[in-house]
Amino acid sequence: MLWATMSVEQDMERGGLLRSGVWQRVGFGCWLGLLALQVDGAGVEVGTRQRTLVPVELPTYTPIAPSNVAAYVEEGYAQWQWEGGTNHGVRLDLMPADYVMATRQARLLSFFTISDIHITDKESPAQVPYFGWSAPFGTQGPGGLNPSSYSPAMCATTHLLDATVQTINALHRLAPFHFGMALGDFCNSGQYNELRWFIDVMDGKTIVPSSGAHRGADTIDYQKPFQAAGLDRAIPWYAVVGNHDQFWMGIGYPTAKVRQALVGSNVLEIYSHPVAGPLVPNASEGQGIYVGVVDGTTPYGDVILWGPTNGFAARPTVAADQNRHIITEDVTSPTDFIGEFFETTSSPVGHGFHQDGTGSTAACYSFEPSANVPIRVIVLDNTCKEDTPGQSPTFYGAGWVDDARYAWLTNELQRGQSDEMLMILAAHIPVCPQESLTVTNKTAGKQFYDAAAETNLVATLHRYPNLLMLIAGHRHVNVVTPFPSPDPARPECGFWEVETPSLRDFPIQFRSWEIFLNSDTNISIVTTDVDPATTPDSPAGKAVGLGLGALRVYNSLELTNTTSHAYNAELVKQLTPAMQAKLAGCGETQWRRVSVDSGAGGLEVSFLGRLQSADSLSAPSWAEIPEATNSPYRIEVPRTQQFFRAAGE
Repeated sequence: MLWATMSVEQDMERGGLLRSGVWQRVGFGCWLGLLALQVDGAGVEVGTRQRTLVPVELPTYTPIAPSNVAAYVEEGYAQWQWEGGTNHGVRLDLMPADYVMATRQARLLSFFTISDIHITDKESPAQVPYFGWSAPFGTQGPGGLNPSSYSPAMCATTHLLDATVQTINALHRLAPFHFGMALGDFCNSGQYNELRWFIDVMDGKTIVPSSGAHRGADTIDYQKPFQAAGLDRAIPWYAVVGNHDQFWMGIGYPTAKVRQALVGSNVLEIYSHPVAGPLVPNASEGQGIYVGVVDGTTPYGDVILWGPTNGFAARPTVAADQNRHIITEDVTSPTDFIGEFFETTSSPVGHGFHQDGTGSTAACYSFEPSANVPIRVIVLDNTCKEDTPGQSPTFYGAGWVDDARYAWLTNELQRGQSDEMLMILAAHIPVCPQESLTVTNKTAGKQFYDAAAETNLVATLHRYPNLLMLIAGHRHVNVVTPFPSPDPARPECGFWEVETPSLRDFPIQFRSWEIFLNSDTNISIVTTDVDPATTPDSPAGKAVGLGLGALRVYNSLELTNTTSHAYNAELVKQLTPAMQAKLAGCGETQWRRVSVDSGAGGLEVSFLGRLQSADSLSAPSWAEIPEATNSPYRIEVPRTQQFFRAAGE
């Protein structure tokens, strides 16, 4: 048991709280205790395991246009509420039929993942917001284009990321992370300023979340410059490249016309098919439709300068901005994209990437996050690296593993197996996942351009029993897919695939992870969705509701659906006898911290698990605080001396 006594002033130096909102440092004359209690075998019970954000049902409704954003709130489309936590329990899909679940013994690793942040330069003349903005009520559009091209949450993507970082920092205070991973699609349209906003938020710099003429920067909340909190410097973070980080809107080759439009003043003109919209080959090279921009002087980010070109007397223009230039002009090797990660003040420099990489494997690398635990993370760039004119969006936006990357991957997997390392494979695009949270069918070719290559990749992964799981983003969903061993006599050849949702689209969550060694020397992977901490009147807080409203207006989420779409589970994995022997004695006892801070409502205690208190540490009598059901807990009447601890479940 570890404990220390400190003043509230001292504790406030450590930063904000879980779900704390905006906190101010103030001094108090009283002293309180800060206690870190070891809890054998306990996982992090946090985020949506404690309480879950769910939509409020709309049994009756008024149809509204996606452009009528104010009505999202007025008509209830954006309304949500907190409900009890969600837990899908222990999953034994990879284990023998007669397996009996063991207890957790030691924590091997803890980390977080964020994905599909889609930092958006909404004033860029080459985004395509008008497709969603002008859509009729209840239509998702071809390929789900409408909610992808426009959501009012796009106005606050930097704010949502900053809120996420603050929440990660708060969790780190209570249950430390070894590292974090960003699983791709940092940008919405591969622009330099979008990527810089992402890295600068992570680094804790001053953010100017507008471009061009910076319209509304003095008056509109989502446009105003702000100071980002920055990720706790004790947490190294690593990056994975996504399709939106390299391609125009994630689906189009960055042609000369697109590159010029990004840095110019003319709003991009493209071709729109009557049925497929811009989801046809060479749409960006055509004519007939202006794609529109967001007006930063409007409270909800109205889209202007859009529509058929014959409706304009002159070509619409905006203020040009050279910082909008495309990052990756040659998609066959993402070296320009990689180079930006070396312009950073957080660690590690480069965030995993190597500056000397070339070709399609340039963004592939591996690292070992803990010197004391034999686990290696293998980062695979599985995005398109082909330049073939006249291809459809599914060519550029789908998963790819060419011969060079396949050889690199198999070498890394074999090296990990030979070195007796557990392995985690991280990529942007999932490999043959099940269709949804509830539909378990797997269909090769839905995520990868080449169905045979996707099938072959799954078969390859089955050959390495030390592979724990594949983690990915891309689909903006919380889906867990089991891949049991094709050989029942070798259950250790099975692996898990877990997807992390988007920070732009509902449910707007990230994932926390803990990997445990169990008492039978097999592995438990405890994964938990976390809702970023926001205040209702902040740009990020508004974006949570408006993002939910957008999906309901487009009918991407049924109006009667009140489920959280979170998925929390304990995923069990069989190990080989060699790995079981090597892991004996590895890991650490999980321990939890309690932190005391000052908020608008008085003193607050942040905690994980159950909160207990005592008046003295000499023969203490710990009493449960039954009203402390959620963190943080407000202390109504502080005593001269009081101690707190977090107890296990």
